[in-house]
Amino acid sequence: MPAERVQKLLASAGLASRRAAETWIREGRVRIDGVVARIGDRADPAVQKVTVDGRRVVLVRHAWWMVHKPRGVLTTVRDSEGRRTVMDLLPPGMPRLFPVGRLDFDTEGLVLLTNDGAGAHALLHPSLGSEREYQVTARGRMSDASLRRLAEGVELDDGPTAPARVGPARFDARGDTTRFSLVLREGRKRQIRRALSALGHPVVRLVRTRMGPQRLGRLPAGGARPLTGGEVRALARHAAARERAKGGAGARSAAGGAGRQSGRQGGGSPSPQPRPGPKEVRRAARTQPRRPHQRS
Repeated sequence: MPAERVQKLLASAGLASRRAAETWIREGRVRIDGVVARIGDRADPAVQKVTVDGRRVVLVRHAWWMVHKPRGVLTTVRDSEGRRTVMDLLPPGMPRLFPVGRLDFDTEGLVLLTNDGAGAHALLHPSLGSEREYQVTARGRMSDASLRRLAEGVELDDGPTAPARVGPARFDARGDTTRFSLVLREGRKRQIRRALSALGHPVVRLVRTRMGPQRLGRLPAGGARPLTGGEVRALARHAAARERAKGGAGARSAAGGAGRQSGRQGGGSPSPQPRPGPKEVRRAARTQPRRPHQRS
């Protein structure tokens, strides 16, 4: 395999997230052929010896599973109080897996589990803008204005939510609820529940139906299955596309900055920039980084 950045290699081995791996490197715990690694170093574990705390890093075959988390199940590997977790939904004899992001205790739906740290990073990190889709049932009849506010962004105590896509809404007079789909590119703790409470329509039921290209489909509540080869390849293509999109945006930003700097050095003044319109404001909001833990 080609040489990779050490933090990505450690994440791919399922040992840690990239952020944790970078911390290990800064702490001097990672070595390449006996030499202390530095941030930015690359290594090929097929021909080089990479160790963490003296133990050799061995790449394992990646595994991907999906579960349909019911309400009342924790999205974590283990719970100190002995409560049921998504790991209890898997069959016995599984390799070491971890959940990709989190769903809160009362939220249902799709949870992916893997030992592929790099793949999990591509689905989770807010800078890559991977989508997550939910079926939302909210209390009361939501007006068009409320749905539009949800789509454009709701002010919360930790800042406004990023723009989202809201599907057609249906009101159930018998249950006094409004049902609609919601697609996010960010995920803050209990974000959907907090946003709808702020709009005066608390969540009655919340089900995640998609992460990136992977859909929940007809998997029953409490069920689990491995991803097919085609589904794993689709996730890999999705991750590569998000990385390319991020790189292209970074290159355009750098080029713009270089152009402005060049104009200043040449003695001329930069041309005036038009004020951004609503579409540009919403587009800019989508690129703002959020915390990497995905919870709703």
